[in-house]
Amino acid sequence: MSPDLSQRWSHALLAARGSGADGPDPLPYAENLLARWAEPQRRYHTVAHLTAVLDHVDALAAHAADPDLVRLAAWFHDAVYLPDRSENEERSARLAERALPEAGLSPEAAGEVARLVRLTLTHDPGESDANGAVLCDADLAILASEPAAYEAYTAAVREEYAFVPDDAFRTGRAAVLHGLLALPRLFHTPYGRREWEEPARRNLTAELARLTQDPGLRP
Repeated sequence: MSPDLSQRWSHALLAARGSGADGPDPLPYAENLLARWAEPQRRYHTVAHLTAVLDHVDALAAHAADPDLVRLAAWFHDAVYLPDRSENEERSARLAERALPEAGLSPEAAGEVARLVRLTLTHDPGESDANGAVLCDADLAILASEPAAYEAYTAAVREEYAFVPDDAFRTGRAAVLHGLLALPRLFHTPYGRREWEEPARRNLTAELARLTQDPGLRP
């Protein structure tokens, strides 16, 4: 288990509990979650992705209403991940609803974490949803990567969906890209809009062109 990640989990959980609140040792929860993030079917949704999202949450923390709850939501947002299933976000949210009260969080705090996890299905927070904006921006920040990192991301996603035939994958992936590009904005925090919106749209547009211009290309 990564000592750095386990410490980050413990810090967020203890801060979210509040001063004087009792609860069990945070470390077994970190161990369970990290084991989930290391499952063999994962190629992109790995511990590296979790770490990146946590780093981005830290960078955007000033925009959140409760950054520690957003950090906990980052830990849970892909805790359940099977590429051939469509209910991963819901199952991850239910895991948070079960685990966090046991770990010492109030029902209200656990409910907010679960709400944020469910929000990663659409990445469409409301105008006044500061916590949602931070988590969604942190999760989608990969879209604004340098071209080589973006290509590595798309290759890892393709590996996760290796069971899908090429034609079907291209069709499905192109639909996802069209949907993202049709959004009025991909990012919702001031930082995300300023720093990530344009490079993300460039990457998405370039990937879509590769998918549609070269049917034999595996993204």
